[in-house]
Amino acid sequence: MAITAASVKELRERTGAGMMDCKKALTETNGDMEEAIDLMRTSGAAKAAKKSGRVAAEGLVVINTSNDKKTATILEVNSETDFVTKGDAFISFVEALGALALKTTPANIEEFLTQNLDNGNSLEKSREDIVAKVGENVAIRRVQTITVDNGVIGAYKHGERIAVLVVLKGGDEALAKDIAMHIAATRPECVTEDQLDAALLEREKAIFVEQARESGKPDNIIEKMIGGRMKKFVNDVTLYGQAFVKDPDTTVGALARANNAEVISFIRYEVGEGIEKKEENFADEVAAQIKG
Repeated sequence: MAITAASVKELRERTGAGMMDCKKALTETNGDMEEAIDLMRTSGAAKAAKKSGRVAAEGLVVINTSNDKKTATILEVNSETDFVTKGDAFISFVEALGALALKTTPANIEEFLTQNLDNGNSLEKSREDIVAKVGENVAIRRVQTITVDNGVIGAYKHGERIAVLVVLKGGDEALAKDIAMHIAATRPECVTEDQLDAALLEREKAIFVEQARESGKPDNIIEKMIGGRMKKFVNDVTLYGQAFVKDPDTTVGALARANNAEVISFIRYEVGEGIEKKEENFADEVAAQIKG
């Protein structure tokens, strides 16, 4: 019988498994929903899917760079516990995904998840296999690719939790790596002030205005206070405005200009950021190690 989208959707909702696995199971059981569920339970697909609802906020980040240093990929794969990230099975899985990302240069995670590993297995099948092996939910969370023609790519990893890619116009690989290290430590929002979200600036200004008014100072003094506070805020959150972690007497913007370089873009991944969990801030640790 024909397998409908509605039956695939129902099976996905009941098992939590991937769409292709559901379609395959329904095809093999001639559309019988209960037999398809039993088949998936037997194969382990449903067992892996059962774990998919559990929060995976630990994990690893990996960077892969082409031999000519013109292309680089950055990838995050999550697990439930830090213990799993230290196991050979999980590490090998992440390394295989990193190699695949560099080979296929995906623009985003949706594109990446359509690929197959060299053994022919889909990424969903491979993910289910590693879930069954380590006994935890595993999520292939995000991936990005950077490619340059004449620019310079800088890469830096702090342990296995923070990874940064930065693209320079001008400069050299050593400068690019230094700036990537800085980004790892300071988490800038963007490169320059003109890239900041106007809504973010308005929100911060409103907070500063309210704080200043509570002080009871006259409006002309408040205006000067706001100007100074906003300038400090912008410097704190923009890469070019930040004091360089290896030499706080200069800003990153000044460092780039002194080396006839321009930061075009950067990507910073920190394991688990944005996932609902008990937050841990590793930025201070990175900064301390770089300064040391």
